[in-house]
Amino acid sequence: MSGPGAGARQQPGSSSLREPDYWWYGARARLLEEVLGPYLGTPALTLDVGSADGPSVGWMRRGGHRRVMLDILPGGLVPGEGVCASATRLPFADEVFDVVAAFDVVEHCDDDRRAVAELARVLVPGGRLLLSVPAYAWAWSDHDVRAGHYRRYTRPELVGLVASAGLRVERSTYAFGAVFPLFVAERMARRLRQRAGRPARPGLTPVPGRTDRVLTALTGLDRRVLRRRDLPFGSSVFLAATKGAADPRGPG
Repeated sequence: MSGPGAGARQQPGSSSLREPDYWWYGARARLLEEVLGPYLGTPALTLDVGSADGPSVGWMRRGGHRRVMLDILPGGLVPGEGVCASATRLPFADEVFDVVAAFDVVEHCDDDRRAVAELARVLVPGGRLLLSVPAYAWAWSDHDVRAGHYRRYTRPELVGLVASAGLRVERSTYAFGAVFPLFVAERMARRLRQRAGRPARPGLTPVPGRTDRVLTALTGLDRRVLRRRDLPFGSSVFLAATKGAADPRGPG
């Protein structure tokens, strides 16, 4: 599952800190809430791993529960509230959190099995793990290198990874299916530029206002479909899993 060019991997921090209004972050937040919101339940304590990516987790703050934020980079953490640490070495005791969320985090971990095992370790019995990761190794590009990714996943690969940590997968689906043809075209364009020896475009792909509105509308189609069924393809994979016995506090 590892992508090519891993030796050139960089760790620049989340692009969401520099461009929080970029269309993809808002769309992902809405899709995450649609798919994974029913598994949030009414937790007493949640752990948000990768909290620097704030635009995607606002929906998790409903209900007034206690929330711990954790990120390996301090830039996106609120002083005095966040914990600066790695997902592969969580500084918490076993069975502490009712919900653990890690959105586009696991692909940044060299040892993804250890990362998922750590996320599972700190869950209470019946606790819920909520994940998202980028999809398909064939879609690997210079963007993944700059973002500090180690790999991209298929849906079965992510399901197998989570199951290997002893969790029961409740739902898994691809997302961003409606814009998937545009995603494929953008990845092909990146490869053509690379083969032509042209320099990689830094940062996120610029999106004019009209295109922004079209992309946002297309992801709205995803939301409507995801209310009823899973998507067979897309540029991201979302997953919800449960640890051990059912939790009487959720979901619901």
